[in-house]
Amino acid sequence: MGTLVEPALLLLLWQGVWALDIPLEVRQPPTIIKQSMKEHIVDAKDTMVIECEAKGNPHPIFSWRRNGRYYNVARDPQASMRRHSGTLDIYAWNNPEQYEAEYQCVASNMYGSAYSNKIRLRLYRAPVWPREIIEPVVISAGLPLVLSCDPPPGPPKPETYWMSSCSYARPFNWPIQTAFPTMQPVRQDRRVSMGVNGDLYFSNVLFNDSAADYCCNARLPYRNVIQQKMPVVVKVLTTRSVVESTPSWLLPKGSSSTILVLLGEELLIECIAAGVPTPRITWRKDGEDLVVRSPMKVKNFNKMIQIPKASFEDAGEYVCTAENKLGYIEHTITVQVKAAPFWLERPGDLVLAPEEDGRMVCRSDGAPRPTITWFINGEPTDSSTLQPNVEVSGETLVLRSVTTLNNAVYQCNASNQYGYLLANAFVNVLHATPRILGSRNEYLKIIEGSRAFLDCRFFGSPVPELRWSKYGQGNLEGNRFKTHSNGTLEIKSIEVVDQGTYLCVVSNVAGRDENQVHIEVKEPTVIVTRPTDIKVIRGTDVRFECAVKTDATTPVTTTWLKGTKPVTLGWRISMDESNLVIGNTNPADSGNYTCLVQTELEHKSASAHLMVMDRPDPPTDLELSEPQERSVRLSWVPGNSNHNPITDYLVQYDDDDWLPGKWKNLSLYPGDLNSVTLHLLPFTYYEFRVIAINEIGMSRPSRKSTRFQSSGAPPDVIPKNLKGVGTWRNNMEISWEPLAYREWNGPHLKYLVWWRRRDSREEWKNATTKWSKYYIYDADTFTPYELKIQAVNDFGLGPESPVVTGFSGEDRPLTAPLNLRVSDIESNQVTVHWDPVSRNSMMGELKEYKVCMTVYSVRGKID
Repeated sequence: MGTLVEPALLLLLWQGVWALDIPLEVRQPPTIIKQSMKEHIVDAKDTMVIECEAKGNPHPIFSWRRNGRYYNVARDPQASMRRHSGTLDIYAWNNPEQYEAEYQCVASNMYGSAYSNKIRLRLYRAPVWPREIIEPVVISAGLPLVLSCDPPPGPPKPETYWMSSCSYARPFNWPIQTAFPTMQPVRQDRRVSMGVNGDLYFSNVLFNDSAADYCCNARLPYRNVIQQKMPVVVKVLTTRSVVESTPSWLLPKGSSSTILVLLGEELLIECIAAGVPTPRITWRKDGEDLVVRSPMKVKNFNKMIQIPKASFEDAGEYVCTAENKLGYIEHTITVQVKAAPFWLERPGDLVLAPEEDGRMVCRSDGAPRPTITWFINGEPTDSSTLQPNVEVSGETLVLRSVTTLNNAVYQCNASNQYGYLLANAFVNVLHATPRILGSRNEYLKIIEGSRAFLDCRFFGSPVPELRWSKYGQGNLEGNRFKTHSNGTLEIKSIEVVDQGTYLCVVSNVAGRDENQVHIEVKEPTVIVTRPTDIKVIRGTDVRFECAVKTDATTPVTTTWLKGTKPVTLGWRISMDESNLVIGNTNPADSGNYTCLVQTELEHKSASAHLMVMDRPDPPTDLELSEPQERSVRLSWVPGNSNHNPITDYLVQYDDDDWLPGKWKNLSLYPGDLNSVTLHLLPFTYYEFRVIAINEIGMSRPSRKSTRFQSSGAPPDVIPKNLKGVGTWRNNMEISWEPLAYREWNGPHLKYLVWWRRRDSREEWKNATTKWSKYYIYDADTFTPYELKIQAVNDFGLGPESPVVTGFSGEDRPLTAPLNLRVSDIESNQVTVHWDPVSRNSMMGELKEYKVCMTVYSVRGKID
C-alpha cells in the first residue's frame, strides 16, 4: 500500500498549480460551482433546498438523478428547479419521508456534462422521548449507579447534558430558605460524570445524591431545540458504614475493546470505573506513560482522552488503569485509524489547441488505498466512450493530438469503503486570440520596501507567451522580479527607482494583447512615539502619546480604539493632536488602547494597556448549603477585582429580629476563597453578606443572603453568680443571672435548680423554673445548703454549675451571754467579760454583742 500522506501536507504540492481562468464568453463545457453537502439535513416544515449551480458556455441545462435513476422534476407537483439554475426546491406538503434519498445533479451543454457529488438528503428529527413514568431508583450507599439517557438518534446527533431538580420539588433535606432550588447542571467530578454515550455514571452513590431528581436533556444545534427526558428520582439508603470495594469497569466492559475512527474525525477514548474509595484513572499508550501534547486533551477528571482530529500517529493500544487502595484493574483499547479518500492531486481543466497533447492526473490516498475510476460525461471509460487518442492508465488520463471530438467533462472517482471523492475536469479544444483579463492601465501607489504585484491575467489558446518590460524596454526577470504562471509580475522590496510604467505583452500564433501598469512609490508611515502601558488609581488623569512620521504627499488620519471599537470622545476623553487624554479615570476605562494611523495605502498601529485600579465590586449570588447543627456553608461569586487582587473577604451577619440591619463582623477569610463554613450559634436566625477587600479599599456589601435558621441544641452556658440567701428564718432564696437570649440554644428555656443540706447524705432535691430565682420554704434555720444549677430547653440539659454553699434564714439567738463580770476598774474605764453564746444557740451568723450600762452617782441613778 505504501506510505500515507496526510491532507495537511498536501498544500505544498498545490502551491505551484495555476488555476485556469477562462472568460465566460469563451465557449466551454460546464463547471459545477456550487452544490449542497454530501450529507444534507433539512427540516420538512421548511422548503427543502438542494443546491446545484454551474457555469458554462452555452449556459448548462440541469437535470437530477435520484437513487441512481432519472428524476423527472417537472412531473412532481411538490418539487421544482429554479430558473437558470439546477437548485432544487422540494415543498413536501404530503409524505416528506419519500424524499429521503440520494440525489445527484447533472449540468450539461453541447460540450459535455458535469456531475455533482451524490447528496444524501435526510430529514431533521427533533429529539423527543416518550412521556413515560420512570420508577424511582432505590440503591444502597456505596454501590455504583448508571442513569441511562438513550437520546433520540436524530439526525443530527443531539448534544446531551444532565440537570438536577428538574421537577422543581423541594428536597426533604434542603435548608430553611425562602426560595426553592431551581434546575441546575449536575456537578461532575471524579465520582460522577457523563459518558460519551450520554449516560450519567456514579462510581459510588452517597446520601447527598438523593437530594434531587435527575433528567437528561438533548439539544439540537440545527434548530436550537432542547428536549427533556422524564426525571428519575434516586433514593439512597444509608447504612452505618459504607463497604469499601475494589475497582470494576462501568465503561467499557471487560478487559479489552476496539475503537475505529476516520482520519480527521474526533477521537474520544474513555474509561469509567466503580469502587469505594472512588478509583483514580491513569493512561498509557503502547506500553509507555501517555504524553499529552496539543491538540490532545485529557478531560472529564482523567476519564477521557479527546483528540479533535485523529491522525495515523494516534493509532495504537491505550491502557487505562483504575486504582484505589484495595487494588487496580486495567482495560486495553485498541485504536484503529482509517481514512476516507483525500486528494493528493486533483485533475484540472485543460484548454488545448488542436493537435496539442494534454494530461490529467487524479491522485488520492486513504486507508485502505482508494480505487480510481474515470468517467467521460458521466459514462464509464471503455472502448465505446473513449476516443482513439485518449488513454487511461490508473491515475493518469493522456490525450494526444487532440481534436474538438475530445471536448468533454471527465470525472475522476476515488473511493474506498469509508467514502469517495468526485472531481470534474473538462477538456476544451479551441483556437483563441490572446486577451488580457481584468483592469486596464492601472495606477498603483506602493509603499517603499513592500512587495508589489502587477496583474496581467490572460487567456488564449495555444497558451500565449508573456513578457514584462519597463517603459517597453528589456525583459524583467530575476533578482527582485518574478513572473508567475498566471501573468502576475512580483517585485520584491520595491524601491524609489522602481517607479514608472510597466508593459505586459501576451502573444501566440493567433495574435497579441498588451496592458500598462503605472507605479508610484511612497515613503512608509512610521509611529515614532508609541504609547506605553499605564497603571493608575481611579480618578487619575492619563495621556497616551502617539507621534507619526509619513510621506509628505499622503494625507494621514489618527484614530484611537479601545479594544476593537473607536473611542468615543467627549468632555472627559479628548485628543490632543494625535495623543489621547483621559481624565478622571474609572475601572470602566481599563483596556487595550490602540493608536491607528491610516493612509490611503496602509495602516500602522501601536497599542498600550490602561489598568485603572479601584476597590472591588461586591460579591454576588450568595448561596447557603450543607446546613449543620452549628454551621452552614456560604458560597459566593467574586466580583470584579478592578485590577487589584482581592486579599480578604469579610463575612458579616445580622441576627437581630427586633432591630434588623445591625450588621456585625463574623470572620475574615483569605481572598482566594469563595466558599467557607460559618460557625454559628444554635437556634438563631441569620442573614449574611460579604465584603471584598483589596489594597485600594473595601467593596460595597453584597446583597444579603436568604434567611437561615440554625438547628437547636441544649444550652452550653452555665448561669452565673449562683447564690443562696435566707430572707426569713425557715426559707432560702436561690438566685442567679439569667442567660441572654443568644445563649438559649433552643425554645422554652428553663432552669433546673438543685439543693441539699451540706454534710448530709440526703438526696439532691430539684425544681424547674423559668425565672431567675427560686425559694425554699421548709429549710431549717441558718442551715448550710449545697447548691447547683443548669439551664434546660426543648433540646436537652445544659452543663451543671459548680457546687456553691448558701444559708437559710436566721432567727433571734436562743440565749443571752452568761457569767457577766468586770475587772480592771479605774476612774474612767472598766473591762467587761462574759461567756460567748454557743453556735447552736446563735441561730445565725454572729454579727456583734451589744453591751448596755447604767451610771450611778453617790446621790443615786443618773442613767
